[in-house]
Amino acid sequence: MRVAILTVGDELLAGETENTNATWLAGQVTDRGGVVRRILTVPDDPPTLVDRIRAYHDRFDAVLVTGGLGGTHDDLTVPAVADALDREVVVHEAARAAVERTAAALAEAEPELFEQYDLDFDPDAWASLPAGARHVENPVGLAPGAVVDGVYLLPGVPEEMRGVFGNVAEEFGGDRVSRSVRSPAPEGALAETLAAAGDRFDVAVGSYPSRADREVRVRVSGTDPDAVDAAVDWLAERIDTV
Repeated sequence: MRVAILTVGDELLAGETENTNATWLAGQVTDRGGVVRRILTVPDDPPTLVDRIRAYHDRFDAVLVTGGLGGTHDDLTVPAVADALDREVVVHEAARAAVERTAAALAEAEPELFEQYDLDFDPDAWASLPAGARHVENPVGLAPGAVVDGVYLLPGVPEEMRGVFGNVAEEFGGDRVSRSVRSPAPEGALAETLAAAGDRFDVAVGSYPSRADREVRVRVSGTDPDAVDAAVDWLAERIDTV
């Protein structure tokens, strides 16, 4: 499965919020055998989001979009996704029921908060999704997740994003496997041997130095587990490892 990840939010581009969602999602997809081919952060600008969703929808098996979901003024992802896929925005009844349950639980747990700020809660706004979307339960918060034509809508709050993704995680998979070894040698000293391993076993070989550990992590990946194992064993005989 080839996947693109879109993270949405001006706060990410301004450096006000660390983009942990993209890293976490990429790891989850990779661990399941999928391949992440694009990671992009876009502003809260519907035309930009529409353009990227259309482009990635045509090129990849799945597009993960995180951020900009909900019922507040700056939650623009749902209408942008609907526009990109030529769909209307409608109130999803299952999503609406889930939103009302969550809101009722929050009001019961923190009634003073609702009273103090006179919160005007509009369940229809929170439960609006692209027509034909499959609702995905949010076990942590209000904003519902959804899947529509290979585009996965996930909340931007990390805890909520992880909770929603957990309900669709089994849909992400593939036959790609990887193994890693670590070496104390400088990355430049490894280059020729790593390239030879890639050519010899038809695998992808990457090197990732860490100044803190004074090590280089060598990652071997491919769709043939035996070839990956053989490449790692071959490398272990030719480079220093720790």
